[in-house]
Amino acid sequence: MEKVNNKKPLETAVERNMARRSTSSDQVNRRTIYVGRGNMGQPGTAKFPDNTIISSKYTIWNFVPKNLFEQFRRIGNMYFLMIFLVQVIIDSPTSPVTSGLPLFFVITVTAVKQGYEDWCRHKTDNVMNNEPVHVLRGPQVCTEKSRDIQVGDIVRVEQDETFPCDLVLLSSDRQGLCHLTTASLDGETNLKTRTALPQTAHLSSETRLSSLNAVVECILPEPDLYRFSGSMVVIRDCSLGEGGPVDRSAAQPLEQDSLLLRGASLKNTKFIYGLAVYTGMETKMTLNYKSKTLKRSVVEKSMNKFLLVYLGLLVLMALISTLMQHFWYGTLHDYTPWYRDMNKSHLGVWKSLKVVTDFLAFMVLFNYIIPVSLYVTVEMQKFLGSRFISWDPALAEPQTKEPAMVNTSDLNEELGQVEFVLSDKTGTLTENIMVLKKCSIGGVKYDYEDGKLLPSDCMDTTDGPPLNSPPLNTSLRDPCCLIRAAALCHTVHISECDEVDGPLGGRQTKRSLPEYYASSPDEKALVEAARGLGVIFLGSDNHQMTLDMKGDEERFEILTILEFDPIRRCMSVILRQPDGEIWVLSKGADSSILPKVVSGELQKTQKHVDDFAMLGLRTLCFGMRRLTQKEFAEIEECLRVARTARTDRDRLIEEAFASIEQQYHLIGVTAVEDKLQEEVPQTIVQLGLAGIALWVLTGDKRETAVNIGYSCGLFSRDMVIHSFTSEHPDGLRNAEVALGLISPSELINGVQDVQATNKRADTPHGLVIEGSCVAKLLSDRPRLQAVCQRVSVVVCCRMSPLQKAEIVRFVKELPGSPITLAIGDGANDVSMIQEAHVGIGIVGKEGRQAARNSDYAIHRFRQLRRLILVHGHLYYIRIAELVQYFFYKPLYTTMYLAMYNICFTSLPILVYGLLEQHVPYQLLEHSPHLYTDIANNSWLALPAFIYWTFLGVIHSLIFFFGSYLLFNPDSGLVPSGETHGQWTFGTLVFSVMVITVNLKLALDTRFWTWLNHLVIWGSIAFYIISSFILGSYLWPMFKRKNMYRVFEHMLIAAPTWFGASLLITLCLLPDIFQHALRRQLYPSATQRAQLEEASYRSARKSKLRMSNGDRRDAESVPLDSITAAMRWDGTAHSCPRV
Repeated sequence: MEKVNNKKPLETAVERNMARRSTSSDQVNRRTIYVGRGNMGQPGTAKFPDNTIISSKYTIWNFVPKNLFEQFRRIGNMYFLMIFLVQVIIDSPTSPVTSGLPLFFVITVTAVKQGYEDWCRHKTDNVMNNEPVHVLRGPQVCTEKSRDIQVGDIVRVEQDETFPCDLVLLSSDRQGLCHLTTASLDGETNLKTRTALPQTAHLSSETRLSSLNAVVECILPEPDLYRFSGSMVVIRDCSLGEGGPVDRSAAQPLEQDSLLLRGASLKNTKFIYGLAVYTGMETKMTLNYKSKTLKRSVVEKSMNKFLLVYLGLLVLMALISTLMQHFWYGTLHDYTPWYRDMNKSHLGVWKSLKVVTDFLAFMVLFNYIIPVSLYVTVEMQKFLGSRFISWDPALAEPQTKEPAMVNTSDLNEELGQVEFVLSDKTGTLTENIMVLKKCSIGGVKYDYEDGKLLPSDCMDTTDGPPLNSPPLNTSLRDPCCLIRAAALCHTVHISECDEVDGPLGGRQTKRSLPEYYASSPDEKALVEAARGLGVIFLGSDNHQMTLDMKGDEERFEILTILEFDPIRRCMSVILRQPDGEIWVLSKGADSSILPKVVSGELQKTQKHVDDFAMLGLRTLCFGMRRLTQKEFAEIEECLRVARTARTDRDRLIEEAFASIEQQYHLIGVTAVEDKLQEEVPQTIVQLGLAGIALWVLTGDKRETAVNIGYSCGLFSRDMVIHSFTSEHPDGLRNAEVALGLISPSELINGVQDVQATNKRADTPHGLVIEGSCVAKLLSDRPRLQAVCQRVSVVVCCRMSPLQKAEIVRFVKELPGSPITLAIGDGANDVSMIQEAHVGIGIVGKEGRQAARNSDYAIHRFRQLRRLILVHGHLYYIRIAELVQYFFYKPLYTTMYLAMYNICFTSLPILVYGLLEQHVPYQLLEHSPHLYTDIANNSWLALPAFIYWTFLGVIHSLIFFFGSYLLFNPDSGLVPSGETHGQWTFGTLVFSVMVITVNLKLALDTRFWTWLNHLVIWGSIAFYIISSFILGSYLWPMFKRKNMYRVFEHMLIAAPTWFGASLLITLCLLPDIFQHALRRQLYPSATQRAQLEEASYRSARKSKLRMSNGDRRDAESVPLDSITAAMRWDGTAHSCPRV
């Protein structure tokens, strides 16, 4: 908006007054915004950021130094860099290329991978920042890029568009009212209403808004989605052609109901104009994003520990070798060159330097016990292995076939170590679709099916006929008026859709079918159900509500609405019927309505409420009360006094509402189902059998969260539920017991009661935590940890995005530091997704914010089962074997060192790490108890580390001393009688080592493909061929005569073949015996599954051959029958968690 230069005295005085207020001590935490002037027109204030969003980590300028800094934080990378520098500086026994080239390859591959991932984030940011928006510039609306919005700009947003920044509503096409959804912010898809100030609500045209001059003062940006306060002073409203300036200098309060948050969507409103108050990285949505940190898997942490152990071993070996060398030289002769004429001081310095350089030389010589190729292979395994997730058709979207997304490949194996899953509710566990399933009318239960109400029980059929719609002459006194009450008692708004010809509620109609928008999904479900039953809500206008009753319109006058609040847990409507009668219609929770009932089928209805709740349905009770004209006049006056009171306003309104909502006649109860996604209960059960606990974190109210807990199987009817909420008296007392806020004696008694309950028949316990209590509970973490460890299920409700992240952090800090996985589908879940060890985003109806900021993105919650139980299990097994295998391998001469790690042994383990399936996919997916075999990083625990290290030492001793006994220097092993030297001896050791290492991997491989055969047998063959070529042609070219035809001479010696076979057998026999004995005596659940799978396949194959001569390969046997035969429910494979 253009800057106004000719200010009126009133404008100048107000601005000076606002400036003084903004600099006073009590205004430090507030900002002042001058409407429509942007940064240039805001004197005395700091520059505000533009509307640019940045989610990327690197820029083109800091990528190289920042990425190198992060990579060299790895112990292994820093170690190899130091080794490379030592090789360059001193007279190294090996070439610097052997360390520098692999290190360069590792750094480059990692940098390219991370750079590509960050480039994708840059592309996403550019799409968001370059989206077209409509900004008021002077008297015209101009189209600009989203990033160009400045604080103080007036922005136009149209229906179904997303707000580009945080706006204060100025006006709309509905006289200052608008409706929006905040599903991407807090998970709630309910329609919410926002209201503009009366001073600006009438400014609905660009011309009138361009003349607006006002000052807004508000709090500084903060992440709390539900807190906003400020004030607006309208200095001048020059409505062109409609009069002169209007003095509106009185400050008007701004509250949360005027704030439009970035990420929310405008609904059921053609357009709005809003003032930009927070932009870019200062918007509430962005402030709720937790800064993305570099995640490291438990396998990588184990690798770092192993590296430290081997580094200590390396230093010890180098130190012992250095001491032995100097002891040897010191006892034989003085190793100081005779031609160096040095005095004693110079000689002492020279000897000290010689000790240091010798020590470093031994460090370089022995450094290959820490293989640099480990990082190369691990990076390649992770990057290539992550493709299998994208290629898995079971993880693709069923309709569009869109594959799962892998945003980072560093955490594949972490999926195999998950102990806690923390899940959002709306759109993650549920379809976010609510439908009426059952109801109780006058003590009779009905099922709602296909637009009809049918009695549920045979015993109830005599109480009333099946209903498809209430009679036209039904009054509110009739029990069947529940349907009409559902169509009247709500705050639903409508939007007209296309005309529809066809049956509606059992009749033919040609009317534009209304589309409903509601602040509560329950209300929308009930109004739609009433429409299906023939009672159609046509909208409300000018305090009139219209219903279509089988073609006849009835108008009800809305006298007043008592909005829902979480304390009363109900809402009411006072209306006048066409016949003049005044009624109060109320609906709410059973605990709010039923205690106030004075007539009706109370006992039957209470039983029906309990029955519906056991099915996990959301129940609402309906009551009504008739008012006389005199009673209504008294109520109206009481409400007017309460709502206009300057002091104690909340208490007066509460008392007024209580005087109205009483003495009900009970109409009935409705039961609405929040439809779960497919296979959610089954997935939760299987995750539980795998030893994985599930917590639900949702922004919904407590009742909704608890109902979902029942419907998806988290809560059971025999479970004791403890609620930590500010409104629930029992829950508050439990919180005080847990936190020690009551007297010690009461605390002891309370804890004893809890423990006694836990011991009594193993009663399961559940915990419900409200967001308002999180800070209080987390202030005493040890007590809360003790409670959380005793309960079976935890559900957190009314949670803000940052509170979700706090809960995830709390779980990560539980004893044992469990591995956490967070899953959600909205922008409100991004913080917890980034906080968890593994973050899963669901590509759903609430956009792709969660998917873009996650580590992995899937399409349905049920796919989490396959992602964890199959891919996570296999990835962990593969990389754990890969890591141990690399620490097991020894070393040899410079040329062979490079080829040994690259050509002779790395490819087989890389293919193993990509393709190994020790148990088939379907068996893993349907046998969740197998997941416990890899829990707690068992394959990389201390016993496994010691076993592999011991195995490497034993094999090295067998290689060396076995070859030494066979190739004793005093033995003549060739026809000429010559003895073999150290190079032949070393070549035999190296040959036996290459073959043994590959054969050991062959013994460990259970899933053979043509690629496994190619790399294992091909590596052995390539070693033999390359040894011939190196010895006969390449070594002479490099003037290295010491290896000339050594390999040929070794092979012509008869003991070589016998000795090599004997040594290889000696090395592999302990492995064979260990596996055989363990499988027979102490088999794990996985090994039992493998044995039963093999037995089943063998029996099935034999049966097929005997019956019809079918020679199909066993692989064609359906695995579903195998898993069924193995009873995956744990009766055959129950295994305690390690």
